[in-house]
Amino acid sequence: MARLTRPIKARLSGLRYTEHRGRVETAEFQYQPHRWPRPYRFVVIRRPLAENSSAQLTLFTVKRHAYQVLVTTLDLQPLNLWRFYNDRAALQLIIRELKGDYPLGRVPTKHFFANEAYFHLLLLAYNVVQWFKRLCLPEECRAMTLGTLRSRLLLTPAQFVRSENRPILRLPVTFPYQDAWKHALKMINRLKL
Repeated sequence: MARLTRPIKARLSGLRYTEHRGRVETAEFQYQPHRWPRPYRFVVIRRPLAENSSAQLTLFTVKRHAYQVLVTTLDLQPLNLWRFYNDRAALQLIIRELKGDYPLGRVPTKHFFANEAYFHLLLLAYNVVQWFKRLCLPEECRAMTLGTLRSRLLLTPAQFVRSENRPILRLPVTFPYQDAWKHALKMINRLKL
């Protein structure tokens, strides 16, 4: 992602944009910022802002358009370049989640094979949680990280009681995620063979 300096911002309005499906427009230009050894390729992604769009979606907006500017040496079409960098950004979020919510940041031993096994177990745990979210949770809970799931759903204060000789989990009356819990339990029962 390029820093949007004043000279780069000045170029954005005079570019010829190519329209793509999904209301995305792309353009590119060559530019040599001050103290850079040579000119580089800058790719601009422009999308129209929604009526109720949030300012957090982009780094820069002008006249109802959101802009992203990438500086690159890759020889990809602008739209493919944008998709490539977006995929990498999503991967960085997964790595951040593995380091923060799973103990990936603390490797337990100095032995390669033990660390490899540890890493594979963490990936297995991550995949189990992802499949749980995909198969069992309602749509609005599927984007939650493990930390959010842990604090909102898994660490819920509840009581295990017996009624008519059947175990029942009683959630607090004021629990805001009761519907998500009930949906998850219903979907888990459907998964049983």
